[in-house]
Amino acid sequence: MIEDVTGSEPSAYLLDLDGTLYSGGAAIAGAPGTLRRLRERKIPFRLVTNTTSRSRSMLVQRLSGYGFEVSAEEVFTATLAATHLARAAGHSTVAPFILDPALEDMQALELTGGTSGRPAAGCPDAILVGDLGDRWTYALMQEAFEYLMNGADFIALSRDRYWLREGQLALDAGPFVAGLEYASGRVATIAGKPSLVFYRTALESLGTARSDTAMIGDDLWSDVQGAQRAGLQGWLVRTGKYQESALHGSGIDPDRVLDSIAALE
Repeated sequence: MIEDVTGSEPSAYLLDLDGTLYSGGAAIAGAPGTLRRLRERKIPFRLVTNTTSRSRSMLVQRLSGYGFEVSAEEVFTATLAATHLARAAGHSTVAPFILDPALEDMQALELTGGTSGRPAAGCPDAILVGDLGDRWTYALMQEAFEYLMNGADFIALSRDRYWLREGQLALDAGPFVAGLEYASGRVATIAGKPSLVFYRTALESLGTARSDTAMIGDDLWSDVQGAQRAGLQGWLVRTGKYQESALHGSGIDPDRVLDSIAALE
């Protein structure tokens, strides 16, 4: 079912991954067919995600295992956006605080300290903070804090509050980013959703106007509100981490609400 709140029919889509195309180790029912229909109708789309636990190639492999036919060029991640942002800012050394697999997409940067496995020689130009999950330790938080206090730039891959893990809501990167901001007095530049730079870069690869594009996801803040603030339509799905109580208490009005991505025609 689709609840049409506002907005005209989009000519392109940005589609979230976890919670929207797949959840709990399997594709959302009907989701692979949705991508096939978009291709048949020649409607452009990009698969966009704040996931920082996997590289782009690993995401393509995972999607393939769930029955999706996608190429690496159709997937855009917060890790890629952060790498682009760091290079554009002229940073040469960066301390990553993300899981090892995602480091594959940061080869354009010189990685030092953090989770890079390479001892830092002095203070890096910037720190890149993503979702480390259970790998967060006091020592890593202290290391990131010290870099910030010594002048390193602060780039966060996302500020997502939580995500759905094995049927339960789990802390995402946002609480740790907020903790470092509070301790250091520094404000992070967000590279992933809901940042304007993320949406702008994703749209450039589509070649479509903001007003003609809809972002579809299960996160009220990063997917819906972030897209709307960037000038896109923000559509919400009732899958993944969707909660009816969160929607009604958020003050956010999605342009459309879908029972699942399979309802997209």
